[in-house]
Amino acid sequence: PSSTLGGRTPEQRPGVPRIVGDHPAVRRVLALARQVAPSRATVLISGESGTGKEMFARFLHGWSDRADGPFVAVNCAALPEHLLESELFGHEKGSFTGAIARKLGKFELASGGTILLDEISEMDLGLQAKLLRVLQEGEVDRVGGTETVKVDVRVLATTNRDLDDWVKQGKFRQDLFFRLNVIPLRLPALRERGDDVAVLARHFAATYVREYGLAPAEFSPEAEEWLQHYDWPGNVRELQNLMERAVLLAGGRPITTRHFLLDPDTWPLFDEGDLPSDADDGGGGVPAGAGGDGAGDTPGASALPSDGGPDGGSFPGGVIPLHEMERIMILKGLEVTSGNRTQAAELLGISVRTLRNKLNEYRGMGIEVA
Repeated sequence: PSSTLGGRTPEQRPGVPRIVGDHPAVRRVLALARQVAPSRATVLISGESGTGKEMFARFLHGWSDRADGPFVAVNCAALPEHLLESELFGHEKGSFTGAIARKLGKFELASGGTILLDEISEMDLGLQAKLLRVLQEGEVDRVGGTETVKVDVRVLATTNRDLDDWVKQGKFRQDLFFRLNVIPLRLPALRERGDDVAVLARHFAATYVREYGLAPAEFSPEAEEWLQHYDWPGNVRELQNLMERAVLLAGGRPITTRHFLLDPDTWPLFDEGDLPSDADDGGGGVPAGAGGDGAGDTPGASALPSDGGPDGGSFPGGVIPLHEMERIMILKGLEVTSGNRTQAAELLGISVRTLRNKLNEYRGMGIEVA
């Protein structure tokens, strides 16, 4: 069913993610999600890391009649048991060292909406028993409190483990598993989705092209073939990150396999097709064979910064020293990431500390850097 809320269809509501893909396995999950979204049934979303479990949780919330209520996500693997209990159920002032005031838990904060228990399999067994009571009774006990608090919450949970096996190993309560697994949604791994890999790659590439203001991205035939045959251990999340990297490294040119940069240590020296024409802010580069007096017509000549070497002279034989190429690409990395050093370091395949040291070195040379 396609319900409306405030005159809007689910697709038009803010924050409802668009699920991209046409593989039958994805279409089946989407159809089931739409069907059960308006109910209060708990949903257990399983799948490998990076398959989009939280996105599907937000999709379920957006298609439910609780879409205008809060959506609260809690990572059950991020906190030790005593802190997670307080995070979920809240605590009273003075209930433990450091509890200087009453704190409402995530269940209370999500009342009227949806709570997502992310990585539920990592929850301690003792806390699982307390969670089961909340699910059965619809009420929570704050840590250190004397009264129960009623909550009206739709519960979704995610796991990247086989909970059947987890139950057999005694690491997860069987009764809680049954309570959570009313509606099971299993998300397929990306390698199982066939042509969806290419569809998602183009979708993410177009997204980052718009974000960074670059020319529309095209994929070379070998890049498309590589994408289709890669195993994708990180699934959709890995593909998304890879497309951001490829779009930035290609800089508006066709995306090839070298722009995927899976191993920074194998990144080749740039040839004329890879060197950005605007690598030097001082005036841009001149591609081989473009205008001038014909000097650029030499086969294999590299595009050079217009001011030549650091001392204003030209580079002998059209060869740019590695240290100069390094400077050009570091400054270009900062440019395309709007000066974000963390993103630039990740893009360049170096640590933030190395980037910081290089920038200090350039400042010592009198070069203005961000």
